[in-house]
Amino acid sequence: MDITWFGHSCFRISERGRLTIVTDPFSEALGLPVPRVKGDVVTISHQMPGHNAVEVVKGHTYLLDGPGEYEIGGVFITGLALHDASTGRLNVAYLLDYDHLTVLHLGDLGHVPDQSTMEALGEVNVVLVPVGGGNALRAAQAAEVIALLEPNYVVPMHFALPGLALELDPVDKFLKAMGVGKFAEEDVLKVAAGSLPDQPQVVLLRPQVLAQPAG
Repeated sequence: MDITWFGHSCFRISERGRLTIVTDPFSEALGLPVPRVKGDVVTISHQMPGHNAVEVVKGHTYLLDGPGEYEIGGVFITGLALHDASTGRLNVAYLLDYDHLTVLHLGDLGHVPDQSTMEALGEVNVVLVPVGGGNALRAAQAAEVIALLEPNYVVPMHFALPGLALELDPVDKFLKAMGVGKFAEEDVLKVAAGSLPDQPQVVLLRPQVLAQPAG
């Protein structure tokens, strides 16, 4: 499985011969270069310009923008309504199950869910977690969520980037909250069922649109 980040909360999750899923595509209003990406399925965590620019994803057949259970092309997708208790704002997290590998995209989660909610998710191999504050989790809260989930890989998202038209905290705050001195920095996270780390490993992905040279 390959997981590629395009900035903010937008990822492409792909596996050879299987569905390609794109999460929370964003428009130019966000201030970041708009991703040029193809996918079969688009998931939307909530209806905001930084998360719902479906039109930028080419070739998609399915759009998921609410809670529910779906099976598409042999991939099981569960949309989970994780409301922010303080604001009542709807946020949908998506658990993607590719047979033996699971990825949890937490969307714009803004609070730490209770332990029973997290345990009900079962085993989570990769969690894509907002860490920069704003309407979403702050660094310390994100670290609490990771402690509840105990995933194999932790990929931070939704934090300050050059050009971003939102005021968010830098990812360094999350790394400090996690007590991470060393971390992997990759263009793509490659996940294999037979070689998962025993302890949660933080992987900082480079946003691929921003990494492309000008011109």
